[in-house]
Amino acid sequence: MPGARFAIGRLTSYPPIADYGLIGDCRTAALVSRAGSIDWYCPGRFDAPAVFCRLLDARLGGFCAAAPAGRFAAQRRYLPGTNVLETTFEAAGGTLRLVDFMPVDLAGRDPHPGRIVRGLEALGGEVEVEVRFKPTFDYARASADVTLVPAGGAVATAGDQSLALACPGLALRAGRGGALVGRLTLVPGERRWLVLAPDLAAAGPDGGAELAWTVERWRRWADQCGYRGTYRELVRRSALALKLLTYLPTGAVVAAPTTSLPEEVGGARNWDYRYTWLRDASLMLYALSTLGYQRSATDFIRWLERTVMGDPTALPQIMYTVDGGRDLAERALGHLEGYRGSHPVRVGNAASAQHQLDIFGDVLTAAYHFYGGEDAGFGATAPTEPVPARAWQLLRHLVDDAVATWQRPDSGLWEVRGGPRHFVYSKLMCWAAVDRGLRLAEELRLEAPLGAWRAARDAIRQAILSRGFDEEQGAFVQAFGSTALDAAALAIPRVGFLPATDPRVQSTVDRIRSELTRDGLVLRYRADDGLPGSEGTFALCTFWLVDALALGGRLDEAHALFERLVGYANDLGLLSEEVDPEDGSLLGNFPQGFSHMALIGAAANLSKTAKHGAEAEPHTEGQRAVKARHAAAEGHG
Repeated sequence: MPGARFAIGRLTSYPPIADYGLIGDCRTAALVSRAGSIDWYCPGRFDAPAVFCRLLDARLGGFCAAAPAGRFAAQRRYLPGTNVLETTFEAAGGTLRLVDFMPVDLAGRDPHPGRIVRGLEALGGEVEVEVRFKPTFDYARASADVTLVPAGGAVATAGDQSLALACPGLALRAGRGGALVGRLTLVPGERRWLVLAPDLAAAGPDGGAELAWTVERWRRWADQCGYRGTYRELVRRSALALKLLTYLPTGAVVAAPTTSLPEEVGGARNWDYRYTWLRDASLMLYALSTLGYQRSATDFIRWLERTVMGDPTALPQIMYTVDGGRDLAERALGHLEGYRGSHPVRVGNAASAQHQLDIFGDVLTAAYHFYGGEDAGFGATAPTEPVPARAWQLLRHLVDDAVATWQRPDSGLWEVRGGPRHFVYSKLMCWAAVDRGLRLAEELRLEAPLGAWRAARDAIRQAILSRGFDEEQGAFVQAFGSTALDAAALAIPRVGFLPATDPRVQSTVDRIRSELTRDGLVLRYRADDGLPGSEGTFALCTFWLVDALALGGRLDEAHALFERLVGYANDLGLLSEEVDPEDGSLLGNFPQGFSHMALIGAAANLSKTAKHGAEAEPHTEGQRAVKARHAAAEGHG
């Protein structure tokens, strides 16, 4: 709500999730509220213990706030083509502009990553600015020693951790609730820089130069976006959001920069998403290659090679830390009340130990998309990259594992905690693993047991068609032997199992729209999943419905649904994981990478279908990406 009024001294409740904007430096990120408060910040890297966590506990959690003293109205935007957040405050005395960013060096040479720079500038009238600083190390579990700095600011330490606030002329004093409080009076044209850094030496001498540098670097990156279609600004903003979720030192991509933002306010479905899921790979590479970001896709496939292909004897996990770590033990932080009382607050993710068959297809789809031949995702007419011998050894091993285990039950795409089942989506991705393995072997003349793989591919296909499709309902179902619907079936044309125009796909689409939607948006499923409470509608699944409609030739319906869903994004163009079907508010971790990946994919598929028509034959992601990129570059859709 641009123009909403806030009183910074009385900000004790939880702002809506949509009230936050994201800044970052491709190593870590911070959430900044519309009221100018940084309420979430993990120094150094995404999954580090938070030093600002008011997002998850309004009373105990730390923050750093800067805004006019007293009452004000606030409007904000990202500077065009950047991840630099600009908030304009209208107060009684005048107008204040706050610019928030993390200095970014996309070449990875910044010696002090994770710094936050806040520029304060009076645009008109004399403005009294109030700054409040409350660091709470280790998710508000560690006591901090604070030393005031005579030149302006303070340094807080807890054990071997430290955080400095540097601002020339800012005299701080003890305030309510453990925060340090200081005020500055700015006259028109006057600018001050407030810097958060590991120590005062890393604060940096010139915020203006760093702002210019950061703006230039982001715009240079954003200008590489090859999409020229109807939804250019939405697509470019999504690409910029995805880039913020990348971990530059390794090329990994986190699902979201936050933990435990609830799928139901007051509920227990609160998960830590600051890790890298393998299933993000295929959609990530499809999205980035469609837009022309080959470097980012290359960085991610290199992460896959090091992490997943590094040890051919070890089966991959479904998720890893950003540096390839396998230990994601889940625990609850019982001292935090959670966002709007939604507890437990979790760090780590126990789903990392689940058995999920779809990861075979995730990895093989990503590998084929990158290494494949004439229909590779980057549109090459020869192999994009030679497949390293060790990588092919692992890929072969994964295909063999898919062949050997596809008939077993698993925990499925949605990581249910109610016990293993024969999920149709898991079988689908085992089929995709074998199919992509065969394509790689045949196109690149790699050694493989082609006969056994072809037989397995046929057997999986037959099982899905005979046991995964309910003739009475006219729809693919969630699991063998079940009649429950699952939005994951919308992925069937996306992975090329059947064309979107196939009558079975079209009838499944219609059944899902009839039974699994709320106010037009898609629920994952309605079946019991072993967890208490409920959840909102899923942005990812709704974009998958856009894909299925578009690729099936139903363009008007697809455009209408796409525009309806993106209308739930906040004023900065950011989406969370879910949308509350009751009031349209955003739910779940924020911003959600999968939502923005799927937005890019849906926009590309709308462009592709506008130029090339519906898909009457199955397409791989690579084949589709080539056509989609060319159509989007020409402004179709």
